[in-house]
Amino acid sequence: MMMGWQAAQLGRSLRHAARFLLLPYLEASEQALMGGQAVIEGVMMRSPHSFAVAVRRPSGSIVVTQDFLERPSEKYGWLKYPVLRGLGVLGQALTLGIRALRFSAQQAMEDEGGAGPAASRTGEKTAPKKFELSNWLLALNLSLSLGFFVFFYKFVPLYLATLLKRHYPAAENLVVFNLVDGVIRMLLFLAFLMAVARLRDIQRVFEYHGAEHKVVWSFEKGGPVDVPSARACSRFHPRCGTSFLLVVMAIAMVFYMFLPFQSFAGKLVGRLLLLPLIAGVSYEFIRYAAKSRGKLWRWASQPGLWLQRVTTREPDDGQLETAIRALETALELERARGGEPVVA
Repeated sequence: MMMGWQAAQLGRSLRHAARFLLLPYLEASEQALMGGQAVIEGVMMRSPHSFAVAVRRPSGSIVVTQDFLERPSEKYGWLKYPVLRGLGVLGQALTLGIRALRFSAQQAMEDEGGAGPAASRTGEKTAPKKFELSNWLLALNLSLSLGFFVFFYKFVPLYLATLLKRHYPAAENLVVFNLVDGVIRMLLFLAFLMAVARLRDIQRVFEYHGAEHKVVWSFEKGGPVDVPSARACSRFHPRCGTSFLLVVMAIAMVFYMFLPFQSFAGKLVGRLLLLPLIAGVSYEFIRYAAKSRGKLWRWASQPGLWLQRVTTREPDDGQLETAIRALETALELERARGGEPVVA
């Protein structure tokens, strides 16, 4: 009986691995503006110094967790410098996204019965924690996600490009080889998104992703943030993490041309070692393009807007209400600390 319960628990956890892999695509990449992330049956919203996660439980009630944040550059002075600041922001975004997803997973795994809601340490009403997503299950999810990323987005494209080079002499050229490698990587990325988009659980996450975008747009317009105003907004947002991921892939192709390695193993290790630098440079590019608001920004964000036709879906009113609750809670915390999110 216990073994069966543990197996079911593991099965649910493994299904969440796809959601962990989608974290970068569902997160806004700019730190200074109000943004968020879709989670399991809910939305996380963040401002510069606060965040809130609102999740709708099977009973229909909404539970919320919230906390204050510090920017990485405020905690560590060396993270104020270009490239390094991007690593700090992205690291915090990933950590915060995992916290939000873990909270939503716990709520999704709760039984509908049981005791009434209990107060969290920040004062919000939350459901009693009859189930905890154990650290080893979380570590397993992260390990599977990281292993999948390395194999699917680094090993496979490099291996296929190497095979093509053996049959087509033109691929011996360094520029052509890295172009082929990059195109294969992007095609695999698109194929992965198209495949997971067929899963019902992921479709729900994409609906909440659309709700997050609509509510952020409603907030940025400066008017009242309610269901009718959010419903009228677009589900496509230029600051979505999909734009950032595509920029990373494009910049990676340029960086890989400077790798001095000739062997397959050397090229693979070099690609892995360059990941932090590529991520930091990509963040600086997106940051500069966003500030310019000119043709460069439109060029950088347009592929992500196209891709959001896959990673977002039209939400229902209940999903919009959940996103609004997360936004309002994050705003209250931000104002309690004396700050105010920047409106684009």
